[in-house]
Amino acid sequence: MAFRLMEGNEAIGWGAVAAGCNFFAGYPITPATTIYNTMLKILPSRGGICLQGEDEIASIGFCLGASMAGMKTMTATSGPGISLYSEQISFAIGSEIPIVVVDVQRLGPSTGSATKGADGDIQFLQWGNSGGLPVIVLAPVDVKDCFVLTVHAFNLAERFRCPVFVASNKEISMTRETFFWDGQELPPVVNRRNADSTEAFLPFGSRGGREVPDFLPIGGEKLVRQTSSTHGANGYITADPDEIAAMQTRLESKISRYVGDFTFFDDYSVADADTLVIAYGVTARAARAAVKQMQGRKHQASLLVLKTLWPVPEALIREKAAAYKRVVMVEMNLGQYVRELQRVLPDKKIDFLGQMNGELIKPRQIMEVM
Repeated sequence: MAFRLMEGNEAIGWGAVAAGCNFFAGYPITPATTIYNTMLKILPSRGGICLQGEDEIASIGFCLGASMAGMKTMTATSGPGISLYSEQISFAIGSEIPIVVVDVQRLGPSTGSATKGADGDIQFLQWGNSGGLPVIVLAPVDVKDCFVLTVHAFNLAERFRCPVFVASNKEISMTRETFFWDGQELPPVVNRRNADSTEAFLPFGSRGGREVPDFLPIGGEKLVRQTSSTHGANGYITADPDEIAAMQTRLESKISRYVGDFTFFDDYSVADADTLVIAYGVTARAARAAVKQMQGRKHQASLLVLKTLWPVPEALIREKAAAYKRVVMVEMNLGQYVRELQRVLPDKKIDFLGQMNGELIKPRQIMEVM
């Protein structure tokens, strides 16, 4: 049996390679820089490309261009870089360009505390684009998750032709852990579906009832139109309300209809518990410890760990919360994802525990609100 000792950022890099990533561009920023360092060690020897852009805007632009040419691409940054990525994330959504974006969150706002973890970007990852269309956000809990969920992130980006975020955290990404490397069951690698270059091609046309268009690379045998403006199936700019509505509806439904296919989670059910704790990211580890320590006591709780944050896995949350009188949301911010629980579970008593002071939430704090 082969165990590996590595930090979360290294595991993200290796997960990307396992998924077929062959292009990375980024700009150094704590606490995400070691993802770039890892990709620089791995990719060139495997025929891939790893670049340092002159800034974050250039870096994600390199990735989108490489993706349009047919490569599997990833970039990585932290909160300030995500702010700079925003315009090109919108471009990737509207132009249906696959890309994996890793956000190793740190305490904000702005420069904040570069060496302190937080989960303050959670709402921004979904809503920090123009148009408000859905994106996919996965949240690892530990180093193993960093590896496995990165593979899933690439598969989803390729399947749906969209940006996919991996919402890590300084504490996960810069912590070294061992995990059973050879025993990881990874999903089959997914590649985007290519069109037949000898046939008539509509760059944004859906075929056979599929909502995701077939792909042809920029610079290939056939002319491919790409635009960030509203467009029809042929890629030409349009002001026709029906064409615009069809485009917007398809961009929304091609992801939201299939959230059940990528609802990743862990749950720990405790008999006779009347409270469900919901957590994600590194805070889920404290929640797990708290739930374990509470077993056998007067007040017990079960735990739901969300690893898919966006689109909100509403069906899962309703199902898991149904048997409980009370829900406690725990997250390292001042109240972001708890708003989604309040929307999805309007008839439940929902309490919140959060903080943004540069320290991890401890199991004792969770037990105190029980």
